[in-house]
Amino acid sequence: MGTGRSRVEAPAERLEVSAYRIPTDGPESDGTLTWDSTTLVLIEASAGGRRGLGYTYADAATARVIRESLAGVVTGLSAFDVPAAWVAMLRAVRNLGKAGIGAMALSAVDTALWDLKARLLDVSLLDLLGATHASAPVYGSGGFTSYTVEQLQEQLAAWVAQGIPHGKLKVGARPEDDLARVSAARDAVEADTDLFVDADGAYSRKQALGFAQAFADLGVTWFEEPVTHDDLEGLRLLRDHCPGDMEIAAGEYGYNLHSVRRLIDAGAVDVLQADATRCGGVSGFLQVAALCEAACLELSAAGAPALHCQPCCAIPCLRHLEYFHDHVRVEQLLFDGAPTPQQGTLTPDRTRPGFGLEFKRADAAPFLIGGA
Repeated sequence: MGTGRSRVEAPAERLEVSAYRIPTDGPESDGTLTWDSTTLVLIEASAGGRRGLGYTYADAATARVIRESLAGVVTGLSAFDVPAAWVAMLRAVRNLGKAGIGAMALSAVDTALWDLKARLLDVSLLDLLGATHASAPVYGSGGFTSYTVEQLQEQLAAWVAQGIPHGKLKVGARPEDDLARVSAARDAVEADTDLFVDADGAYSRKQALGFAQAFADLGVTWFEEPVTHDDLEGLRLLRDHCPGDMEIAAGEYGYNLHSVRRLIDAGAVDVLQADATRCGGVSGFLQVAALCEAACLELSAAGAPALHCQPCCAIPCLRHLEYFHDHVRVEQLLFDGAPTPQQGTLTPDRTRPGFGLEFKRADAAPFLIGGA
């Protein structure tokens, strides 16, 4: 009988935390928010001579939560027992709150621990999890409300040129302009390119109902957060009364299984969204996928394409993942190995261990937030 490698030989030794703020390449806004930078909080977890990395897109305050509340409960646990660390972290953030910054902090550490485990075993994360798909379909995402019509059309056309068959634009900041913007987006791409819109909860119920048919007439097939994600009755209303070929989507702000379960039980969405940088890391993302399987729903990953690529390929209920402009820029800048679309899909490099990413420390240094 082979001896194998004892799990106690690889306790998690330390967590290193840093945060980086990367300016956007121009003013950006959606239906409810304006921003000029994107912050990435990075975790590097060490054990057995290997280092795993994970991250979340969150405020720099998340780094302090990780350093002060999570590092101590993870250090010393077996790097092979990621579920044990996940449960310990969930207990540790009880008084901080299991949503918001607490959830994003937990998510970042969990992804680092999964990466570390795969690296210790010298396999890709997808080979560790087991694949159901060889690659993950993507949709282009950006189309910010701050863009001029020309910028919007150029971005959509660029996605089509990359072979990406779906493009999403933001709406809701100036409702009086939304139909013209969506019409301009349609003019920029071929008729067989699917248009998605994301209101980020900016509309009232009646506004959203009014726009649903008008958007459908312009070929929109995906209406994301037409009302705030907390308005389960409003989402269900839209789902019941929007045109039959339009899908209602929400869920990227689900921080835990309870909030996701509420969306599902309310019949609020046609396609559920989840974000592993918010919903509990790889562990939480897989749990959300199991809920979707039970409810006969498909799951779409929100943002962080380099992080989601391999977990997405491991779930049976995958619809697609979001190739989000801001996160693409950050991941290409900070990580070697960040995947790029080929014929509308992202394919994991299974010859590289873990997520297949290596942190470009020198390139990231100018964006380091001191004291984070």
